[in-house]
Amino acid sequence: MIERHYFRDRLLKNFDFNLDFCIPNSVNSWEILYEVPELPAELEQEIIDNPWDTKSDSFYFVEGQLIMHNKAEYSYAPFD
Repeated sequence: MIERHYFRDRLLKNFDFNLDFCIPNSVNSWEILYEVPELPAELEQEIIDNPWDTKSDSFYFVEGQLIMHNKAEYSYAPFD
């Protein structure tokens, strides 16, 4: 699995995970903890001020073949 996080056209972080074999038709779960980079205060504020401009792409591969691509958008604006 490859996961990329962006703010506008800027790549904030790229993660590359290798997940072990799963028995077909079984239910499995993983907990993946990873560090996110510390961002300059100015960039953090820009992210807060521009909800939905922070996005991610997640790519899932099996034996080197892409099987699924998820896209997500995030808002870090405070609740009103």
